Amino acid sequence: TCAGLALLGGSVAALVVWKWLGKKRIQKKMEEARRTRDEGMKKMAKAVQQFREQVPSVHTDAILSLPLLELTGRLQEGSLSPRTVLYTYLEKALEVTQQTNCLRHFIPECEEQLQEIQQHEEKGLLYGIPVSIKDHIGHKGHLATCGLVQCLGTLMEEDSVVVKVLKRQGAIPFAMTNVPQSLFSYECSNPIFGQTVNPFKPQKSPGGSSGGEGALIAGGGSILGIGSDIGGSIRLPSSFCGLCGLKPTAERLRWVLGLPSPPWGCPFPCALGPMARDVHSLALCMKALLCQEMFQLDPTVPPIPFREEVYSSSTPLRVGYYDTDGYFLLPPCMRRAVKETRRALQAAGHQLVLFSPPRIPYVMTELFLKTFFADGGRAWLDVFTGDTVDPGLKPQVNSCKIPRLVKKLLALLLKPLQFLLLLYLKDTAMISTCRSVKEMWDHHHQIQVYRSQFITQWKELQLDVVLCPVLGPAFTTGYPGKLLTAISSTMLYNVLNFPAGVVPVSTVTEADEEELKLYKGCCDDPWDQTLKQAVSGAVGLPVAVQCVALPWQEELCLRFMKEVETLSRAK
Repeated sequence: TCAGLALLGGSVAALVVWKWLGKKRIQKKMEEARRTRDEGMKKMAKAVQQFREQVPSVHTDAILSLPLLELTGRLQEGSLSPRTVLYTYLEKALEVTQQTNCLRHFIPECEEQLQEIQQHEEKGLLYGIPVSIKDHIGHKGHLATCGLVQCLGTLMEEDSVVVKVLKRQGAIPFAMTNVPQSLFSYECSNPIFGQTVNPFKPQKSPGGSSGGEGALIAGGGSILGIGSDIGGSIRLPSSFCGLCGLKPTAERLRWVLGLPSPPWGCPFPCALGPMARDVHSLALCMKALLCQEMFQLDPTVPPIPFREEVYSSSTPLRVGYYDTDGYFLLPPCMRRAVKETRRALQAAGHQLVLFSPPRIPYVMTELFLKTFFADGGRAWLDVFTGDTVDPGLKPQVNSCKIPRLVKKLLALLLKPLQFLLLLYLKDTAMISTCRSVKEMWDHHHQIQVYRSQFITQWKELQLDVVLCPVLGPAFTTGYPGKLLTAISSTMLYNVLNFPAGVVPVSTVTEADEEELKLYKGCCDDPWDQTLKQAVSGAVGLPVAVQCVALPWQEELCLRFMKEVETLSRAK
């Protein structure tokens, strides 16, 4: 008995020591990554200082205030030099990241790219434009961390396709921006590089997962950024930070060949897209990327150049609209934005038609959550092996860690209630048990059936585009992890794989804040109350709307976004 107790005690002690050593190894890797980032920041600050000493007369504010189209014109004609523009934005990016913690790393090779573009015979459409890219968009010689410790040891061996095309068009990738751990969050925090905050109010989140991009561009530290979107990861930061952002049809700017996509199985395609301060910038970026270089580097991208005639058209549009999807009732200011935009479009000569997106509770519970967690969340949990879980992700991680047998019992008990109390049980699908292969085939078929039904309803109303709300205003930090299913407004168009963009049209008013006090949502349930808490205290923060078109109609989507932007600015 004594020997058995001694053996048990020794085993427990060994386990404790092993876990302690594991935590120390993780801590050491994270500290090393932070040290590398800080050293990179210091080198960039030194390079900026040297430039300032050499060229003391630069009008920084004048350069930073130029819209992208005007800046490209000045660079093309030679009245501004790429070097001046690059160092101006490097200096501003250093300032913005000190306030928001938006940068994961500077790209020192930007100075080599600066020399390279000046030797090109032809100036590309983005000649001399500094561009920021999201953490996991591969750049040669740099990490694509996804906020995970397990990704800290592998440097990219080559540029991703989108980075190659940006460089060929004369752009200068100069910074990589922060993301939430594993990318599966619309917060922007990870245990390695910390929390990114909103440049307009540090108590608020910039959104995610392209939150570092949102904070950097909104703070003025970048004029054009490339993000990615699986459930709203371009559109939510654009909404929270007052930017324009476009999620294209996923295959229009195909994912990168042989380089990292999100580090867990994803049933819906990941879309790359631009983020900027105005719609013209998005259009220019799409025009630059949809070129022969892109089509040659990635033969899976349909060789469809940007259709300028569609984007430039002034033909009146037939616009479907709705201000609620019947699943998560958004705050008063977001619904007000849709109503005001609808009236402005109508006054401008466009035809507005009420549109009701079908069966959103079914989409969120059956097509989204049950697809993402079809394996009980095991593939997603695997990415946290040997890692510290960010506090914002712990509710989801803990749900996935429920033993399989318990999940089966809970699913069995809740099944009779799920359709009766669907709006009260928004997260029940997260505890769904593993599916068989046949069930998964059936499930993918259901997604295609829903997509066909949605398109049929759209066509019956003869719609060109749809105007609808987007989640916002910016959440207080810590709240996105409590409200995963609040992203129904954006997730719908990932399930459908439709192009969708966000345009800021207003700001939160005192009247909006007063009306929020009366907000009860769809059911006045815990999720509705949490949403109310998340968005309170947002007076003065941006308010946006979402613009949607059918697949492969990015130019029409952008044209509609431009119309909304023009009308909102005139107001």
